[in-house]
Amino acid sequence: MKRVMLTVAYDGTAYSGFQVQENARTIEGELNRCLSGLLSEDIKVIGASRTDAGVHALCNVAVFDTNVRMPGEKISYALNQRLPEDIRIRRSEEVEADFHPRHCESRKTYEYRIINSQFPLPTKRLYTYFTYNPLDAGRMQTAAAYLVGRHDFKSFCSVASQAETTVRTIYDLQVEQENEEIIIRVTGNGFLYNMVRIIAGTLMEIGKGRREPECVPDIINALDRTAAGPTAPACGLMLTNYEFL
Repeated sequence: MKRVMLTVAYDGTAYSGFQVQENARTIEGELNRCLSGLLSEDIKVIGASRTDAGVHALCNVAVFDTNVRMPGEKISYALNQRLPEDIRIRRSEEVEADFHPRHCESRKTYEYRIINSQFPLPTKRLYTYFTYNPLDAGRMQTAAAYLVGRHDFKSFCSVASQAETTVRTIYDLQVEQENEEIIIRVTGNGFLYNMVRIIAGTLMEIGKGRREPECVPDIINALDRTAAGPTAPACGLMLTNYEFL
């Protein structure tokens, strides 16, 4: 028996998130189905980040155990022949038998992309959120700085979350503007259910002038989901980097 780690990229548009669900198409479900067919074993992968419905990834991580003799690094080539075109394995490799991606210290980086213009761009509709309301990226960056550090992010967590603790650490949070596109880039040791999308929704309210940047510490201290802004749509969110420490 050996354990193989996959680095997985996917367009999440057509999927109900990463984690397996009954009567729904998911990334994990497709990986299990295609791996089981390829290896003639009942394969159940363990994913590192359970991205929401409609969220994209360049580098999510999953592991599985197998008795197959095929070298770990070769599995990616064979598996990509079976997977749908919107899911691709970027790397496969054998890891230690006790390696578990959710039990390791790691840094994850997400990007939330916004098209801020008079009209939407059709070619980016699946990977960005569009708003015609003018956003002030400077105000958003000022607000973002208050979120950096170790905090209780209960105000930025969906009430449906079942996390044992809502304390997380954000190492870096930047708001950048490239012409009509605004990118919110956040790196942390882990994220709560809908956390990045709630941060994005809150920063957009500040960018529109509906709140002041200085309100962020009060939102954090409230420990109340209703204190923060709306949950931004999933289409603008992508997992862009995942590193184990």
